[in-house]
Amino acid sequence: MNDFIFHNPDKVYFGKDIMENLPKELLNFGKKVLMVYGGGSIKKNGLYDLVKKLCADNEIELFELSGVEPNPRHKTANKGAEICKKESIDVVLAVGGGSTIDCAKGVAAAAVTESGNVWDLVSSGTWVTDALPVVAVLTNAATGSEMDGWAVISNMDTNEKIGLGGSALIPRVAFENPEYSYTLPTYQTVCGAVDIFNHVLDNYYLAGDATFDMILEMQEAVMRTVVKWTPVAMAEPENYEARANLMWASSMALNTILDAGTVHGCACHAMEHELSAYYDITHGHGLAILTPRWLEYILDENTAPAIARFGVKVFGLSENSDSMEGARKAIKAVSDFCFGTLGLKSTLTELDIDRTHFRAMAEHACADGIITGAKNLSPDDVEKIYEMCL
Repeated sequence: MNDFIFHNPDKVYFGKDIMENLPKELLNFGKKVLMVYGGGSIKKNGLYDLVKKLCADNEIELFELSGVEPNPRHKTANKGAEICKKESIDVVLAVGGGSTIDCAKGVAAAAVTESGNVWDLVSSGTWVTDALPVVAVLTNAATGSEMDGWAVISNMDTNEKIGLGGSALIPRVAFENPEYSYTLPTYQTVCGAVDIFNHVLDNYYLAGDATFDMILEMQEAVMRTVVKWTPVAMAEPENYEARANLMWASSMALNTILDAGTVHGCACHAMEHELSAYYDITHGHGLAILTPRWLEYILDENTAPAIARFGVKVFGLSENSDSMEGARKAIKAVSDFCFGTLGLKSTLTELDIDRTHFRAMAEHACADGIITGAKNLSPDDVEKIYEMCL
């Protein structure tokens, strides 16, 4: 297996009675806080008022950046950076889902630069080692941004959606109360679940020989959790156990604990970022459409055993002496889960996406020539996978 370093300094408060700890954690960094949030759902569920009260009661000066988009724009992050510079903000507080936390990270990184433009960092591939501290209050189980060092920022002027990473972007503290996800629309719940699932399958699982048995089983446990508890959360939105399992799965899927030297090119994420950049679709839905087609495309005698095992361990399929047949059943199980159980539309055509930009998208997805993984993908390969999704 490969060498690796694990270091994750994020302090996590998990459970129902955790928010009383927010003021003391914020005050560790200072008294001026920029609260970053999205379209107003935190006002409907009372979280907005709670944060404001906690800050006011503890003499914390609170500033706001609202309106963060589902695919957060670089211009929105730049507005936040401008506020930070003008008001000498001490800490950036993200209250929301992954897009909000990603935007907050972009704000925190850009705020300490001379230009205040996050796209300068994104486009140059800068590894961020200096940023304002970020604290996250999570409301949606999906991206894992509450516990990792990455953000994904979109530039809609250039149809680009690119990751920004760095050790300074790992939130210093995260608050995870599953109750705050009760009011999520079903569509957001299921798209978030697909993202969690795909973080494991796409990032780590099909890693060939570079695998610990223990880590492999942990990866399968996270994906199994998504398969078991997402339908429960759909049927019973206020089922605490379902929401708690999904929320912790989100954090475990992408905080590098499951990496252990197995990480590779994340093909589905690379391909989906192009769909979101060009068409502004929901990330998890794009992943759902791509994933079974990607698995079908990479299926060969080398990948079949791992894909077949995935079907047995994650979906409870019967073991099959013919690994190719077992792998095909596993791929069908993924499709059935995404498009049957979760009810997501199964093709790009249904999302009004045609092949017009496929070549440009494929070339951009393969920025360094190929996407590495269980089977390396060239732009020609990626274009064929997009075609399979129509």
